[in-house]
Amino acid sequence: MAEINIEPLGDRVIVKPIEREVMKSGIIIPDTAKEKPVEGEIVAAGPGRLDGGKRIPMDVKKGDKILYGKYSGTEVKINEKNYLIMHQEDILGVIK
Repeated sequence: MAEINIEPLGDRVIVKPIEREVMKSGIIIPDTAKEKPVEGEIVAAGPGRLDGGKRIPMDVKKGDKILYGKYSGTEVKINEKNYLIMHQEDILGVIK
């Protein structure tokens, strides 16, 4: 069974953020004070954008681990899990 049942359009991707737990000297940081993750995994990718009637293929694909800007994308909840939908241009790089 697929994790999500939404296919992004154009040059958009759906990203599952990767949460990093950092413990600092026993101090518990509330969820509201934690930094947003800037790493994620692409769970779905669109076919690419159209430019003058020609399809420009995506540089990323499902399964890629990526870095993105701290405030990139639109947060959505799918099947009770949080995801981001963003344009390919908001992706800073692919983690190898």
